Amino acid sequence: MGDSMRRRDFITVLGGTAVTRVIRPGMVRAGTSSKLPIIALAAFVPVSKMVEPYVGFLGQFPQGLQDLGYALGRDVDIQIHGADGNPDHWPAVLEEIIQLKPDVVLAVATFEAVTLRKASSTIPIVCPALGDAVHLGLIASEARPGGNVTGIEPYVAGLPAKQIELAREIVPGASTIGLLTNSDDPKGAPQVPELEAAGQAVGLKIVAADANRPEDIEGALRELANRRADVVIVLQTSLLLLNCPQIAASALAIRLPTVYGYREHVMAGGLVSYGVDLRWCAIAPPISPIKFCAVHRPATCRSNSRPSFRCRLTSRPRRHSD
Repeated sequence: MGDSMRRRDFITVLGGTAVTRVIRPGMVRAGTSSKLPIIALAAFVPVSKMVEPYVGFLGQFPQGLQDLGYALGRDVDIQIHGADGNPDHWPAVLEEIIQLKPDVVLAVATFEAVTLRKASSTIPIVCPALGDAVHLGLIASEARPGGNVTGIEPYVAGLPAKQIELAREIVPGASTIGLLTNSDDPKGAPQVPELEAAGQAVGLKIVAADANRPEDIEGALRELANRRADVVIVLQTSLLLLNCPQIAASALAIRLPTVYGYREHVMAGGLVSYGVDLRWCAIAPPISPIKFCAVHRPATCRSNSRPSFRCRLTSRPRRHSD
């Protein structure tokens, strides 16, 4: 591939059929030298199933390295390790990465970062979109993080309370708020108590239904409707984001108003969102894994951008039919 891998080539490799299990390292090395520093890119799902912020970041990553003076095949090699989104396949991917002993791992999202951190406390891990790193045990504190994980936290304090407020605005008189949860995603669990506390503070009843696989989503939404939820807040997790078209269609079919944390849900047909714009992570100055390895000073960076608000009326908000 020469001295560098083109953005289109990189995305093509990521989105190829081989990524449904594990891409063999020999297929994706940017050069032939085995002595170059290795970046292992860890992705739970193939790019073909990813929404734009993730694709945008991955597309810009090789160019970002080049802008910083690192040419693929000359200064660094990238090996891509992915699964098909099946949790049963992920442990084998983790084991392959650990055995590789890369210089740094680029974890696409929080799930990858958390599972990698459990597998290794020494290999440096970089994540462009972390959840609450302190609560997840990835770092000791923001002031003195320590450990082997660094990245960007697209987090806004008080977001759950604003989502509850928004839910009450789109459905005046709502008494029951439903939560579509995803307990298998480590980023999801901390959101539940915050939403429950915010709802209970204003006298709302909170009910929840869990969806950990795409086939669980429709049933979970129907369960919330049967429990007489007036409006549903969809948690911010990778699974629920990747399946945003299905969630939007299922909610619309049963006339269940929904509030989201990511704009991509609204772009896929959802009702309204309030939260951090993930495009900020994609267009932010690229993190340099090489510099991270050299300096060995992990730190997390919180997004200081204002929450984005997106609203698309797909139907008139109303209570679900009995």
